[in-house]
Amino acid sequence: FRFLNKACIVQDPELDLSPDGEAIDPWRLCTVDQVEELKALLKVVPIWSTGVVSTIHSHYSFPVLQATSMDRHIGSSFEIPAASFGLFGVISAILWLVLYGCVILPLASKLTGKPVHFSTKQRMGFGLFLYFLAVLVSAAVESVRRSVAIKEGYSDDPQSVIPMSAVWLLPQYLIIGIAGAVYAPSQNQFYISEFPKTMSSVATALIGVGSAAGSLLASFVLNTTNELTKRGGQESWISSNINKGHYDYFYLVQAGICLVNILCYIVCCRAYGPCKGEEVEVMEEEKP
Repeated sequence: FRFLNKACIVQDPELDLSPDGEAIDPWRLCTVDQVEELKALLKVVPIWSTGVVSTIHSHYSFPVLQATSMDRHIGSSFEIPAASFGLFGVISAILWLVLYGCVILPLASKLTGKPVHFSTKQRMGFGLFLYFLAVLVSAAVESVRRSVAIKEGYSDDPQSVIPMSAVWLLPQYLIIGIAGAVYAPSQNQFYISEFPKTMSSVATALIGVGSAAGSLLASFVLNTTNELTKRGGQESWISSNINKGHYDYFYLVQAGICLVNILCYIVCCRAYGPCKGEEVEVMEEEKP
């Protein structure tokens, strides 16, 4: 982004600067700080875009539909509400944050004999992989659930509860919870460390904008899949009848998107280069 440096070069002091040294036209002449802030923002946009794609899965309520059609009883009297299964994701996120700081890092440091530290980009990449894994697990569980529903004769009755425990849904909720606990803090830390201090509010705003953009992308993927799969009078993959649709196929579509997103993230990270502070760490590690 060196071409942006031209924005802070004074071409003609008499035309560009006022008597007190300020720019007459701020749209024509910018300060060095303004140019550097814009450079920092543009530099993180490719990596930010991969975060947008990672949020697609979280904008769908399909797991709630799955839970509604499955046996949610614990014992003979208590039944877990379908929408409450998301609580298991929150619990797994909290447990991960505690274990990561108090158990995993200290244990890894003890085993290697030196402090173990994972960079923000490494943690973000691991989070993206967990999102991909969660979608694959969701596809596998839905495939089994749908097969059981058809086998038991519930194809035309999506409101019925099939003889399959909703505990099968726990792995995907747990993985998604851990993925969020890994990715979100790392993403926030990445922006804060890469931006100047004057842009700390922008770092927070980027996460919100990414979530909003992810919601729009999720709607686009959903509508496109629905339109393409119901052509020719066929049952849509995202049919209102969950037992006749192919939500497992739709999960695989999401998995494909997540896989491509991971590859794009790797390319973006290589193009981005080391983060601030990583160069010093690498030099210290290379010292004898």
